[in-house]
Amino acid sequence: MAAAGDDDALLPAPTAVPDGVPVAELVDLTPPEQVARAALARAKAAARARGLRPGVTPSRPVSSGSAPGPRDPQPLAISAGLLARDLGWEPGLVVGDLVHRWAQIVGPQVADHCEYVSFAAGLLTVRASSTAWAANLRLLAPAMLARFDEALGPGVVVQVDVLGPVGHGFGRGPRRVAGRGPRDTYG
Repeated sequence: MAAAGDDDALLPAPTAVPDGVPVAELVDLTPPEQVARAALARAKAAARARGLRPGVTPSRPVSSGSAPGPRDPQPLAISAGLLARDLGWEPGLVVGDLVHRWAQIVGPQVADHCEYVSFAAGLLTVRASSTAWAANLRLLAPAMLARFDEALGPGVVVQVDVLGPVGHGFGRGPRRVAGRGPRDTYG
């Protein structure tokens, strides 16, 4: 085991720096002009490697070539989509598209017996015309979700909630219907 005095022998003796003396006087530094020339030479070499000639401005503006670029004219659908995204209008546009294309998305037979009620945070609520159609729509929910993914984009509609039909209030009013009333279609 080495003694404490042996460790000191391994380290170089500390140099004493007088107070107020600039470091440049104590150490040989590369002159600033030489450092600047070396940096400029490296920048010129990098520009030549990229195919640019330093000091010469191109006569034509640089174009994006044959591929479309961000400065090229964009289709209106892309520009409108970006605007809607930036302003936070996408959820309202999805609901409008869903209501407008309801019969096309779910099919004419389902659209005749099922109506849109609401859409919020991925939950689509629909109302069936009868309890039998409500049961069928609950069984068709996975197929409906696949259609919504195709038409509106993946993950827009994540759950379908099917409500039964709303019954009329037969128990009150001047046109009261005697008897039990319809049982199968209102429940």
